[in-house]
Amino acid sequence: MKPKRTNKRLKRLAKIEKAILGVLREDRLKQFNYKQISAKLGINDHTERDMVLQALASLRKQDLVEEPERGKYRYKHSDHFITGKVDLTSKGSAYVISEELDQDVYITPKATLNALQGDLVKVLMYAQRKNKKPEGEIVEILERARTEFVGTIELSKNYGFLVPDSRKMLVDIYIPKEHLNGAKHGQKAVARITDWPPKASSPFGEIIEVLGNPGDHEVEIHSILAEFGLPREFSKEVELEAESIPDQISAEEIKKRRDFREVLTFTIDPADAKDFDDAISFQKLKNGNYEIGVHIADVSHYILENSTLDKEAVERATSVYLVDRVVPMLPEKLSNGVCSLRPHEEKLCFSAVFEMNSNAEVLNSWFGRTVIYSDQRFAYEDALAVIESKEGPLAEEINILNDMALKMRADRMQHGALAFDRAEVKFHLDENNNPTEVYFKESKEANHLIEEFMLLANRSVAEFIGKKGNKPSGKTFVYRIHDDPDPDKLRDLGTFVKQFGYEVSYTNSRAISSSLNKMLNQVKGKPEDNMISKLAIRSMAKAIYSTDNIGHYGLSFEYYTHFTSPIRRYPDVMVHRLLQHYLDGGQSPSKDHYEMLCEHSSDRERVATEAERESVKYMQVKFMEDKVGETFMGTISGVTEWGIFVELRDNHCEGMIRIRDFKDDYYVFDEANFCIVGDRYGKVFQLGDNIAIQVKNADLEKKQLDFVPV
Repeated sequence: MKPKRTNKRLKRLAKIEKAILGVLREDRLKQFNYKQISAKLGINDHTERDMVLQALASLRKQDLVEEPERGKYRYKHSDHFITGKVDLTSKGSAYVISEELDQDVYITPKATLNALQGDLVKVLMYAQRKNKKPEGEIVEILERARTEFVGTIELSKNYGFLVPDSRKMLVDIYIPKEHLNGAKHGQKAVARITDWPPKASSPFGEIIEVLGNPGDHEVEIHSILAEFGLPREFSKEVELEAESIPDQISAEEIKKRRDFREVLTFTIDPADAKDFDDAISFQKLKNGNYEIGVHIADVSHYILENSTLDKEAVERATSVYLVDRVVPMLPEKLSNGVCSLRPHEEKLCFSAVFEMNSNAEVLNSWFGRTVIYSDQRFAYEDALAVIESKEGPLAEEINILNDMALKMRADRMQHGALAFDRAEVKFHLDENNNPTEVYFKESKEANHLIEEFMLLANRSVAEFIGKKGNKPSGKTFVYRIHDDPDPDKLRDLGTFVKQFGYEVSYTNSRAISSSLNKMLNQVKGKPEDNMISKLAIRSMAKAIYSTDNIGHYGLSFEYYTHFTSPIRRYPDVMVHRLLQHYLDGGQSPSKDHYEMLCEHSSDRERVATEAERESVKYMQVKFMEDKVGETFMGTISGVTEWGIFVELRDNHCEGMIRIRDFKDDYYVFDEANFCIVGDRYGKVFQLGDNIAIQVKNADLEKKQLDFVPV
């Protein structure tokens, strides 16, 4: 009888094991305590509960169930799971950013479940201890942010690895020999992850493109494009659809529009611009006021919704401006041709037309489709020369417009707008795309002239749709929103700038913007200028696109949108379509579709910004390659536990002095005071200090400059 009872028990154990695995699959977990398992299985009998414990022990031996960390957290049902996106740290731990929680959830390196940067994941929350940040473990990867990575090939006899360029990709990708696709040792390539076996420390992949040898200019730029998932060219289908668009405007189309071809119209753009989104028309009215038209390329006339061109524009969402090239949102036929407001050509536009007085007050406004003829093209430098000398082509008109722009700008500042006018780092390149000079592009009066009228158009369109009297209209629309700054970041900024004699006020929104503007004005031209401007920008929230309007803090506008650049931004195309829809008397469409496009556009804008920064870093390293061994003065722009970042005064190139390269003492990182401190002699190197450095190394592959202190 005993063997029979044992056999029965074994069968029951097997059934319980199977049931446990079913529960774990259902909840997508590998960890569970026996009380919850028993409850899920409806087991109340003490004897059978012991069998649950035995079954769990057996499953753990088979590596099918993991031992929970006792006492660290309590288990709850599905309301203690959250979803969010992964932000990995260099140490292998992660934070999961979730809209369901106010704080990010900390994940230890052992609890990341092979999640990668940006992945959408499901997290089991641990019980939160008093005054501690929330913690949890990733239990399911819902969606990979990306599966393709750029890196350098390292070959062994029968296999290879791709060592990713991305600092956020912490594991190499194992490539079986048969999937190397001709890649050679040391070459740059793109790999796609195909599998990640449960017990493997690295994912498995295949090489899908060999880019070439590291250090080659085209290879490095293509690596940047591939790293950020940016296309190198348009598909044949997209190009063919673009080529089918007629160059000529039909008389029938002109009849449908307000005709501005006889009104003085001109463009002001960078000297090297090829796509002209916007033009300004100007005429004096009999009543002494001025009629000023802001005319924007009518991209939505040429790109029909859901067409091949439109789908490509949606996917790209924005043009990307690398140092040596543009990755356009639209094919050249459109961006530089039929849509571009080139001089001495008739063009179709979507326009915002204002009647204004000499005090720059808007008395009347009109929105609609137009046809224009651009009489003249100015580069910013040409327009600035006219403003400064009061002489030259269209001197009277440009100076009247500039006076109005100055008044509009002063009014914005008075109402709490922020004046971030940081110099952009630019490069002069030779015929081989080698940087021969670094210079700084600063916004001057000609830039501000155009900026103010574009801001006026953007704000006016947003108010026209978004407001009904003094209340929100409730109509679905695409807004450009900018939240209030993070109070903690502002306090950190205030603490830091105090050592330079500047102050940041926190009493209210107006006081914050006023004190920031005062500080930005005082710091101009000083060694700490660029660094403090950078830190002030980092203390701000990021502007995004949304159908939910909360206003724009940085501009101090209650309503704001992007209407003025549809050649290079997809949200502007959406704004044009919605504006025409409402002008035609259409009802408010559902928000969901537009909110999804807003989120996508915000994400693509962030990617574009990161790619542009990466190309600047690459070009800075390239510029410094022949300067190894030379000495420069710089300012400490960042402090970490590994060393200090130094931004060079002459060219704004940034590199790192590693702590191990300080030979006079052993230095310790003091995070609270933004500094490193010598252990023996107490010498301090802190954010904002001036320091002489020598260039130790310029690594093109890593896009990294290494300095040593002089």
